[in-house]
Amino acid sequence: MALKDLPADARPREKLLARGAAALSDTELLALLLRTGTAGRGVLHMAEDVLLRFGGLAGLLHAGSEELRKVHGLGGPAKRSELIAVLELARRAVSEQLRAREVFGSPDAVKNYLQLHLARRAHEVFAALFLDAQNRLIAMEELFRGTLTQTSVYPREVVLKSLQHHAAAIVLAHNHPSGTVQPSRADEALTQTLKAALALVDVRVLDHVIVAPGQALSMAEKGLI
Repeated sequence: MALKDLPADARPREKLLARGAAALSDTELLALLLRTGTAGRGVLHMAEDVLLRFGGLAGLLHAGSEELRKVHGLGGPAKRSELIAVLELARRAVSEQLRAREVFGSPDAVKNYLQLHLARRAHEVFAALFLDAQNRLIAMEELFRGTLTQTSVYPREVVLKSLQHHAAAIVLAHNHPSGTVQPSRADEALTQTLKAALALVDVRVLDHVIVAPGQALSMAEKGLI
């Protein structure tokens, strides 16, 4: 059914204006963003199909441009660029939140931030959040790519970046393209190696977060730091 054929109080735009955004389902919110469907498929059905394909709104927000391009109705640049813009706005909003207050006052925000940046990468990426003395975010940097081992992640480079940012603490992070967030023995060994190296310059390792699409694990919460 086309949106114009729905009762006025059931149309997403009118519903949002009358009752607020919280009254809309994920499908309705996405339909508002997409605006139009495809031939023979209304925008609500298209939005529902897109959410099913990516496993819900969180999965969609982690999707990359190439993944979106493969979706029927998102092959053109207009709608796809709007979805990518929403993703970038989400990243920036969380980044502002982390810069404005103590990071571990909101551990879920840290996980969400890292998921937005790293979870959908096809290859492993090792990154770090550099924090000030109040544990507020100074910067995030992607430091290494590829298969991550103790020999491919260089402690010297992590130490130098920490000094460049005048960081008092650091949160380590990497993604698992396999989809599991369970730390390997190599992850645990790497964490301890970096912790020891950074301790020499008085930089504390507060956590090592492993992310995958739709999930994240804090090694600190598991008692592994």
